[in-house]
Amino acid sequence: MNASDTQWGKAAACVVLRDGKVLLGRHTYGVGKGLLILPGGYLNHGETPEQAAVREVWEETGVRVETEELVGIRFNAQDWYVIFFARYREGTARAGDEENSEIVWLDAEEALERDDVPDLTKWAIRSVLRGTGLHLRPYVCERESDPYTFYG
Repeated sequence: MNASDTQWGKAAACVVLRDGKVLLGRHTYGVGKGLLILPGGYLNHGETPEQAAVREVWEETGVRVETEELVGIRFNAQDWYVIFFARYREGTARAGDEENSEIVWLDAEEALERDDVPDLTKWAIRSVLRGTGLHLRPYVCERESDPYTFYG
């Protein structure tokens, strides 16, 4: 990652489910250190949240995904964080960078009970399991420079 390319304060992550298991990484730094969290990270300039989420999952886990639904958005005065449900496409889970000490496929119901899975991650997993995400609807724009997607 090139730090000058990073849009600090804009982040995206994915809940990836496969055969009843959720893809999580044990984070190595910051407030998430030691916790099993969703793969994700900051956007690069010129990237949509969907593109960043897919890229981050690949970089951190070695798993290719495709975003399907917007699960939720967290806003505060400093930043925003978007969470997608993403469908597994291919790849073998492994720690792909220094951000995670391990990558695991954990039974989704077990993840909801564990103390080392933070509340926001549990909330996102529950939302996907209940099917309460917003559905992706392509947005056709008038200008090619408008890279947004509409959810509703």
